[in-house]
Amino acid sequence: MRIATWNVNSIRQRMDGLQAWLEERKPDIVCLQEIKCTDDAFPREPLEALGYNIAVHGQKTFNGVALLSKLPFDEVAPGLMGDDGDAQARFLEAVISVRGGVLRVASLYLPNGNPAPGDRYAYKLRWMDRLIAFARARLTLEEPLVLAGDYNVIPTPADAKHPEAWIHDALFLKPTRDKFRTLVNLGLVDALRAVSDDPGLFTYWDYQGGAFAKDDGIRIDHILLSPQAADRLAHAGVDRHVRGWDKPSDHVPVYVDLDIR
Repeated sequence: MRIATWNVNSIRQRMDGLQAWLEERKPDIVCLQEIKCTDDAFPREPLEALGYNIAVHGQKTFNGVALLSKLPFDEVAPGLMGDDGDAQARFLEAVISVRGGVLRVASLYLPNGNPAPGDRYAYKLRWMDRLIAFARARLTLEEPLVLAGDYNVIPTPADAKHPEAWIHDALFLKPTRDKFRTLVNLGLVDALRAVSDDPGLFTYWDYQGGAFAKDDGIRIDHILLSPQAADRLAHAGVDRHVRGWDKPSDHVPVYVDLDIR
């Protein structure tokens, strides 16, 4: 089974590229972020025509996450536990039946947090605490679990072409990296780093300053796997060539292949 994540930076602006990539990579499940539309405005028909079931947790103009699946959803739950007053559409969880049990997948769009310090950074850290609590609870189920999305976290200096340029940024501040490490240390596996130590595994290049041409990128889109999913990890990769397509997102897809049917 191939599971992918992609911050598309506006679903309606990226539909041509999304459809082309779906036909090229043929993922079974896709976690999308920053769809930037409400549920009823999501362009379902072209994706359903490709065989996908669709779940959406949208928001007008900002944020928004979605899940595409070739298999039907058993359960879908929008929103991250821990704050009923949080109206930002940043998290969508689904349960899917597979041979021998279930697969649990979440598409997440972690807050950027800039400028830091400030209210936005405080919200980012609180959101990360909620994600840690969520993961801790789900790991007790001992199921294959995939937490995929735009984490807005540069985990280590090796995950940036110029880490010195990010030392005061919310994506790379020590409290951010410490909380990400706490999350992973619950027993999760960073899928890309499980298969490669390549320092050039970037997933984001800014639109400004010719960043992609200079390969001035960072790795902030991650797929974390529970032990039950990590045991079935066959491959992981980054489709960086998509960044060179017409009207690209500033992020590119990341995918894993799991030995799950």
